[in-house]
Amino acid sequence: MTSSLFSRPAWAGIVVCAALLALLPILNLSFPSGHALHVSSYTVALIGKFMCYAMAALALDLVWGYTGILSLGHGVFFALGGYAHGMYLMRAIGKDGVYQSNLPDFMVFLDWKTYPWYWSFTDSFWYCMALVVLVPGVLAFVFGYFAFRSRIKGVYFSIITQAMTFAFMLLFFRNNTGFGGNNGFTDFKRILGFSITEPTTKAALYIITLAVLLGALLLCRWIVTSKLGRVLQGVRDAESRLMFIGYNPLWFKLFVWTLSAVLCGIAGALYVPQVGIINPSEMSPGNSIEMVIWAAVGGRGSLLGPIIGAFSVNGLKSWFTAAFPDLWLYALGLIFILVTLFMPQGILGLTRKLQKTREAA
Repeated sequence: MTSSLFSRPAWAGIVVCAALLALLPILNLSFPSGHALHVSSYTVALIGKFMCYAMAALALDLVWGYTGILSLGHGVFFALGGYAHGMYLMRAIGKDGVYQSNLPDFMVFLDWKTYPWYWSFTDSFWYCMALVVLVPGVLAFVFGYFAFRSRIKGVYFSIITQAMTFAFMLLFFRNNTGFGGNNGFTDFKRILGFSITEPTTKAALYIITLAVLLGALLLCRWIVTSKLGRVLQGVRDAESRLMFIGYNPLWFKLFVWTLSAVLCGIAGALYVPQVGIINPSEMSPGNSIEMVIWAAVGGRGSLLGPIIGAFSVNGLKSWFTAAFPDLWLYALGLIFILVTLFMPQGILGLTRKLQKTREAA
């Protein structure tokens, strides 16, 4: 089962879904508003956001579903990737801001005279793309090294990851950290010289997000079907036995933990230009818990399940928060309880179970 992972129908479903998703921005650009085949810009942006969430859920599944490491702090990696890209987008505004200064509006408002040292070189797109990978990756490596070396695991590891993301949220809420405080980064104008509000730019960002999501899915599949993947599952199922036969789980856990953080950071970087804002609320513990719910609802330990869960839960959230805005958190809690009790393998697991029942009949 592990060597193949995806069945032929699953591969066919992936291809069909990818083709349909790629078609949406084409329909948006090709047909005018009011046409039967026109897809609104709002829908394209919404699905683009869902794909970023799906990539974050996929990254979480790599550590939780296949290595048994439950993180309640992946929101910080997502947000740090977003902030790294957001720094470039803020520099790209130039003098088009409210105060017509070379500094971002929030710095002018706070009477800053120059950029702080850690904003150096952030006017370079490729430097910021390096930060998107390095900042979450280095933080995850350092944090993971000390946590895994100390053999912190289970609920204790989950608690300290949640404490980490909460600490970063409080730090970024402060105005004197130089990241926009409560408001964060917003009012982006352009990316690589292209207007960020142009439909063609939005379509390009959407297609890039889809391509990166598919690439991340293939990368994760390659990892979990390799010998490395079998070792990671050994860490999840019997870490003590794995140590007995000569493996050191530290480096395997550290590798997958760091890779997962990097994937989450890339998802955050793709999220920011499509949504148009990044602020400290993305680091709230609730956001990290929602990622866990996406993976659980879709079916953890399957790669495809968390992607399905991210789309399903966020699609329901978009409708629910418009129809019953005060009840969404109650609904989300109920969904998690029902899935845990009646669908422990999530939507994907239920689908497979029904398929086997049909074949047996």
